[in-house]
This record gives sequence, structure tokens and C-alpha cells, in this order.
Amino acid sequence: MKKPFSKIYISLILMFLYIPIFVLIVFSFNVSKSRANWTGFTFDWYIKLFHNRQIMSALLNTVIVAIFSSVLATLLGTAAAVGIHFMKKAPKAIVMNITYIPIINPEIITGVSLMLLFRIFSDAFGFKFGFLSLILAHITFNVPYVIYSVMPKLRQMNPYLLEAARDLGCNERQAFFKVAVPEILPGIISGFLMALTFSIDDFVVSYFTSGTSVETLPITIAAMTRKKVSPEINALSAIIFIVVLGILIIKNIIDGKNAKKEAKNNRAVSF
Repeated sequence: MKKPFSKIYISLILMFLYIPIFVLIVFSFNVSKSRANWTGFTFDWYIKLFHNRQIMSALLNTVIVAIFSSVLATLLGTAAAVGIHFMKKAPKAIVMNITYIPIINPEIITGVSLMLLFRIFSDAFGFKFGFLSLILAHITFNVPYVIYSVMPKLRQMNPYLLEAARDLGCNERQAFFKVAVPEILPGIISGFLMALTFSIDDFVVSYFTSGTSVETLPITIAAMTRKKVSPEINALSAIIFIVVLGILIIKNIIDGKNAKKEAKNNRAVSF
């Protein structure tokens, strides 16, 4: 009895999560602007999307900020995770708890705090709100997610691998990049993808730290909701969903191949 009930329960949750997205994708091909009546199939909204300068500019800004902030957050978060991993037990627990605060902290607090900080820099040093403030803000809230993605892989890594590499002639840098990095690479990739997703999705922190010169996609869409939202947004959302889905599928395929390879190597070692 439990098994059919659990399947029904999971199916209902998945339907609740994905039916709205499915409806959005379907109506991105609707001839009319109606979200209730299907009047015919068309690609016009996708064509108009790529001719909409406001949306395309916001999309470009979002991609630039997301890529730069995600790459830098991944580098900083990975370095921080390695440093935390080799700390003693008491300092490590304190630092991990401090690292966890930005994750549970409401976004509006983070956004307002960063806005006030950048305002102080603006008054003291002539710092201007724009791409730089956005990238710094996104790095700030992305670093903890990277740390928490990399830390489990560091705990799983054999602690004697680095010692063995150094005994075989590697210096500290070579041991880290040739031994440690391949071991924790899945965590680094997961952290990067999480940072990229959160950066693209972020509205609250971006709203407080972007100033008036730069608009990201969430801010542009929020401004459009004050009027009637164009089906061009449906088309854009459909494209973003398909791209993210494709990235996740590729990542899962790579993870599956790595898991099989690791299991095969472990069997070979045991024999």
C-alpha cells in the first residue's frame, strides 16, 4: 500500500512543480497574447524576443555578471574550502558556522547591507554602482554555496594522497593541482553551477546593488509586470529552462561516467 501511495505523492509534487513551466513553454508558441486560449502555433514571439533591445541588453548584463561572479566565487570558495578543511576542529567549526550565516540570512538583509557598504565607498572613494558592484555582490552570496559544495569532496578524499604525492617528488602546488583538484572537481563543478544559477536568478540583491545604469533580467521582468507581461518573456523563460535542463543532463551524464570509472578502478585495486 505504501509504494503506490508514495508514487502518487511524488507524481503530484512533480506535477505541481513542472506543469506551470510546461504551460509557460506551450503558450510561448501561442499566436495571441492570451494565456488562457490557444489560438494557433507561431514562432513570432521568439523572433520578436531577439529584436527587443531592452530584454537582450538585460540578458547580456545577466550573463556577464553571472559568468564573472560564478568563476570568481568558485575560485575563492574552493580556496576557502581547502583552507577550512585543514583547520583544527574548534576554529573549523566556528568558521563553518560563520560561513553558513549568509545562506540562511534573508536576501533583503544582504542586499541592503551591501548597498549601504557600496554607498560608503561611493562617498569616500567615488565608487559607482554598476557592473562592479553587481559582480562583488553576487560573489558575496555565492561563495558560501561553493564552499558547501566542495567541502564534502574534501572529506571524501584520502588524506594520504597529498602526502604520497609529496613523497614521490611533487611540491605543494603540484600535489594540489595534480592530485587534490581532480579528486574534488565534481564538487567544484557543482559549486560553479549553483553559483551560476543563483546569480542568474537573483533579484533582491541585484535590485539594491545595481544602481540605475545596469539592469539584469529579473529586474527588467519585474519592471514589466507593472504593465502587461509580453509573451516574449515566455519565450525567453522557455529558452533559459531548456539551456539549464541541458546543462544538468550533461552534468549527470558526466557524473555517471565518473562514478562508473571510479567503481571500476576500486574493483581493480581490490583485486
